[in-house]
Amino acid sequence: MPSPHRAPPSRAAAPLAGADRHFVTALARGLDVLACFRAGDKLLGNQEIAQRCHLPKSTVSRLTATLTRLGYLIHVEESGKYRLGTATLSLGSAMLVRLDVRQVARPLMQELADFARAEVSMGTRDRLSMIYVENCRSQALHTLSLDVGSRISLATSAMGRAWLAAATANERSAALAQLQARDEAAWPQVQPGIDQALQDYRNLGVATSFGDWQKNVNAIARSFQPGGGLPPMVINCGGPSFNVTQDALLTDVRPRLIEIVARIETALYR
Repeated sequence: MPSPHRAPPSRAAAPLAGADRHFVTALARGLDVLACFRAGDKLLGNQEIAQRCHLPKSTVSRLTATLTRLGYLIHVEESGKYRLGTATLSLGSAMLVRLDVRQVARPLMQELADFARAEVSMGTRDRLSMIYVENCRSQALHTLSLDVGSRISLATSAMGRAWLAAATANERSAALAQLQARDEAAWPQVQPGIDQALQDYRNLGVATSFGDWQKNVNAIARSFQPGGGLPPMVINCGGPSFNVTQDALLTDVRPRLIEIVARIETALYR
């Protein structure tokens, strides 16, 4: 299965900076540097970071030096590259520990994964990606699974499309405009899949991605509101097309996914 971790981060700072005089561009750029590290990345050099963040290498050099002094990056002298430091681990761990929805959802997600003989994941939006915060898989699934922290496409994955379906009209319009601006040439091929998925969500209760995110991967997804001031989250179910067929997902898995999401929401709002 090809790597899902190579989509470049969006240049989120540009539109926000002009809209809010309180926006600190230097801070946003530093966070962009940290965000460009993805699951599977062990080391990144200043040149690679500059390309992913669309920043001058000289700017990146100052940012990585600062982040290294603060413990958010570690400079590996042998290669001259950087890896994430323990300070980032403490931030992520603190967030996950306090994300009560994971404890509520995990047994139900595992139940669905075993039934569907597939992978069931929970995620939320991070810029133009969806990031996994929980993951369960069937023991019958023999392909490499994605782990917590993995990113998948907002535009082409079932999870991303379910988030778009659940977002407010303003949030969805802004996200779609950013997706289009990121790759104008590809947008005519990407937009119809999003439009179809939004229609599927209205008609079927789930967003779909059958070979759109990755050629041989099928998935469906449904969003929910976790409460507590958190943004919408999504649970998806999918796997390799030879093991998880489109018909099985829509006929057998879909009603169970909808039921499980409803049970999660009920448990969270008690």
